[in-house]
Amino acid sequence: MSTGVIIVLIVIVIAAAVLAGAAALSPRARSALGGGSLQHRFGPEYERTVARHDGDTKAAERELTERLKRYGSLRDQPLEPSERERYTALWTAAQERFVDSPGEAVAEADRLLAEVAGARGYPGGDRRDEQFDALSVHHAPHVQGYRRLHRAAPAPGTGSQGGAGTEELRETLLEARALFEELTAPARRQPARAPAEKAPEPASARTEGRSHHPWRFHRQHAKGS
Repeated sequence: MSTGVIIVLIVIVIAAAVLAGAAALSPRARSALGGGSLQHRFGPEYERTVARHDGDTKAAERELTERLKRYGSLRDQPLEPSERERYTALWTAAQERFVDSPGEAVAEADRLLAEVAGARGYPGGDRRDEQFDALSVHHAPHVQGYRRLHRAAPAPGTGSQGGAGTEELRETLLEARALFEELTAPARRQPARAPAEKAPEPASARTEGRSHHPWRFHRQHAKGS
């Protein structure tokens, strides 16, 4: 067998091994090389974007990739404790208002979410589409609830609920609350190194950092439900 034939056979064997290795890649490994990583990161937002592009996956992935380039380096600005308390009180008041005025409550919650997002460093509420896109990069699981809330909110001065029933508005408000809780959650702190002898922890310290969202917004709160 000539040297040339041997070289050709070696090349064929190597090529076959490479192809077999590529075929054996796990779905997770393959996703890291293509659009699957975007689908994992954006979750429901990925499916929504594909649907908005009439099923054109490549177009949807180009849009999501552009969002990552534009907003991926954005870092949330922390809220002062007094700001968190103020926003929490305003959201609680909006939920309580829902009993008598569902449309007004939803409009107030929509305005409040836009303000909180702006305070955290996202595009201002007057640029709502940009705000949605930026939030989708960092809070993808919950941004759709915010979109629903904004669509359901009546136009200023109209009082109209846009055809949505009370129960639908209640569910929309609940869905949007998840994003509000993420945006107003206290910043995570690194655990301190334990001293040799740990002193008894005061009661005030034990409660510090816990979520202050005492919201129990069940079906019976909705008027007429």
